Amino acid sequence: MSDDKDGVYCKVCGGIVPESIQIKQILVDGKATGINQLDFIIAEVKKLGFLSNAEIKSELLKRAKVLNYIPSKKEEAYAQGLLEAYLR
Repeated sequence: MSDDKDGVYCKVCGGIVPESIQIKQILVDGKATGINQLDFIIAEVKKLGFLSNAEIKSELLKRAKVLNYIPSKKEEAYAQGLLEAYLR
C-alpha cells in the first residue's frame, strides 16, 4: 500500500484499499445511494461555518464529487440528499 499526497492505493493493483472506503447512504430521488467519506465531507463543510443552505449544498456537492462519481444530470438531487444528511 502506498500513501502519498493523492491518497492511499494498493501497491499490487493500484486500486483503493478497502480500509479507506467509508460509505454511508443518502437519499437521491428517493433511492438509497452510497457516498464514500460522507462523515468526513460533512465535518469539513461544518468547519466552514456557512449559514445558507445554498452555500452548504454547493460545498457538499463540490467535496463529494472529488471522492464519488456524481452524474451531472443528478447534481441537484445529490446536493439535496447531501444537505439533508448534513442537517441531521
